[in-house]
Amino acid sequence: MSIEARIKSRELRNARAVAERRRKKRTCLIAVGGGLIIVGLLVAIVISLISAAGNGSSPASQRGKAPAIATVGGALGLGNAAAPVKLEVYLDYMCPYCGRFEQANSGALDRMAADGTVRLELHPLSFLDQASSGAKYSTRAANAVATVADRAPGKVLALSTALFTNQPEEGSRGLSDEEIATLARNAGVPADVVAAFAGRSFEPWVAASTEAVLDSGISRTPTVKINGKVFEGDLYTAGPLMAAVIAAKGQW
Repeated sequence: MSIEARIKSRELRNARAVAERRRKKRTCLIAVGGGLIIVGLLVAIVISLISAAGNGSSPASQRGKAPAIATVGGALGLGNAAAPVKLEVYLDYMCPYCGRFEQANSGALDRMAADGTVRLELHPLSFLDQASSGAKYSTRAANAVATVADRAPGKVLALSTALFTNQPEEGSRGLSDEEIATLARNAGVPADVVAAFAGRSFEPWVAASTEAVLDSGISRTPTVKINGKVFEGDLYTAGPLMAAVIAAKGQW
């Protein structure tokens, strides 16, 4: 082989070697880059999960601050927790049918809660916010009741009765904040508790509880359950509901 041929052969081998080194380098860079992408994706997923947990993605945390006597189911628990009958009442302070229910049954319910016959669980809802011309009366009234439940629970039923006795017409703007406060003061709610209405601390709880009730399949107020079963009898005449409660007590 001539000198020129040997030189060309060596140059060809060198060129091939350089090309091979470049190929290996590219392969290495691709592998590293792909690995970094995968690691980055994993880190992003972990951060997302941690962030979701930290932001309170559980149903309980979404409800916000709950009144001191609130139940896990989003009600205000009144009376003896060990009573033989649990009576759940789903109501909206703008609902005229709830007003009729209150007029027919509130006296007997109050007595049965006081004497330990029933564990009364009130669900103050905001179903009819859209029926108060943008004033969110249902939410504001429910927030007031929840505030009393948190700080003066012995006055919950007195305020609830006062709100229904002075119930505004469906479709109106409802009672003003000052009118709600006046009713509360007249019902014996302490002044510092009435002043706390303005903070609207329990409006997120009212909203979340209302959503949970809708999700459970309840779509109208009033709805009444006796020991977990919906009462299908007459809600607007004094007597039938109490008879059903007494019957349930006898089965206890």
